[in-house]
Amino acid sequence: RPARDEPVGLPARRAAAAAVGNVMLLGRSLDEGLRKAADLADAAGMPPRDRAFARLLAATTLRRAGTLQSVVASFLEKPLADKHREVGVVLLLGAAQLLLLATPPHAAISLAVEQSRRTPHGRHLDKLVNAVLRRIATDGRRRLEALDTPRLDVPDWMWSRWEATYGGAAARRIAEASLAEAPLDLSIKCDADGWAARLGARVLPTGSLRLAGGGRIEDLDGYADGAWWVQDAAAALPARLLGDVRGSAVADLCAAPGGKTAELAAAGAEVTAVDASAERIARVEDNLRRLHLKADLVAADVRTWQPARTFDAVLLDAPCTATGTIRRHPDILHLKRPSDVAALAALQSELLDRALALVRPGGTLVYCTCSLEPEEGVAQVARILAARPDVCRVPVAAREVGGLAQLLTPDGDLRTFPSSPATADETVTGMDGFYAARLKRAP
Repeated sequence: RPARDEPVGLPARRAAAAAVGNVMLLGRSLDEGLRKAADLADAAGMPPRDRAFARLLAATTLRRAGTLQSVVASFLEKPLADKHREVGVVLLLGAAQLLLLATPPHAAISLAVEQSRRTPHGRHLDKLVNAVLRRIATDGRRRLEALDTPRLDVPDWMWSRWEATYGGAAARRIAEASLAEAPLDLSIKCDADGWAARLGARVLPTGSLRLAGGGRIEDLDGYADGAWWVQDAAAALPARLLGDVRGSAVADLCAAPGGKTAELAAAGAEVTAVDASAERIARVEDNLRRLHLKADLVAADVRTWQPARTFDAVLLDAPCTATGTIRRHPDILHLKRPSDVAALAALQSELLDRALALVRPGGTLVYCTCSLEPEEGVAQVARILAARPDVCRVPVAAREVGGLAQLLTPDGDLRTFPSSPATADETVTGMDGFYAARLKRAP
């Protein structure tokens, strides 16, 4: 609960600590933590600039937690007791400000000390917090530069998988790119060049706009008018693999938050968007309303959904470990476990079988996930092609992905990485890690 005598800047640090603690101490998602942080911000009357800083600080701390923990531990004589875990979060936030966000030392340290005093069981640790952060301010950068940060920040099991699948050098590139702050990409309903000029953005070969600056999304030109929506450049590709969908009946399965539904509706398809969560379908509805687009929305489990018809095309963006989206969701580094891969792969198999049953004979299915794990991509497609002689792969051509042939596998599937080039000359890099395959049912 915010206090009246809180120093300027402390509410933002408290909100960030709440979001980080929600992930690292309670094992819950960053989105949930940020919603709680937003409630805290409302209660504290926090201005938009402080809200944005709280979000940035929380995401940075989670993204680089392994590195920050190593630096903090090097200045502690012994680990903190379990009852002082919240003070540990305060130290990580302070270290992130000093080492990664260029916060002036006096501000970062004094507010961390005050935050510790207001933390349960942390009042008597204020001198420790002060001493550790002062030492980090003077000597922490030297220690930081001596660390292999990607290896510390990416869980061992995740790194080992990437190394086994893609090789050591590629695994390091993936890790380094995953730990970078993601840019802001937009999908535009029409006139990409015109909106690029208005927003100071660059049009990528794939058609997405990439913005150079930050700021509140709601304040950008065109937001209120529904001219565009936020969508990573890689996430915008799978829907485009369905080709010309004007007048076609298309089912978007596992549709929330609705970026692909919006793409299909804007392209003229008659879209039925399905998601198991009624709350998430409500978010899709809100997004479509702002964009002045329409779709039939269904809250149902795809595995048991029984529509009265089949569809010309189906897009299945299956639930997955999302290891390709760490740039935008750094909580994945802390929440996902090796066992999640097999469990989600089993679910994807069920969904893929059901999705094919919803495709009319001669129709097209695009299957995609935002995972880097082969069990959640190529293995699923290999299984279905081996089991279903009436299904064939339709390779993707480079022209369908802006001429970026580097984004295609030898089999003609889409495979992007956080380190992938976003332009032909490779001067712009970075997009979410996605896998997508285009399949066709026999007539």
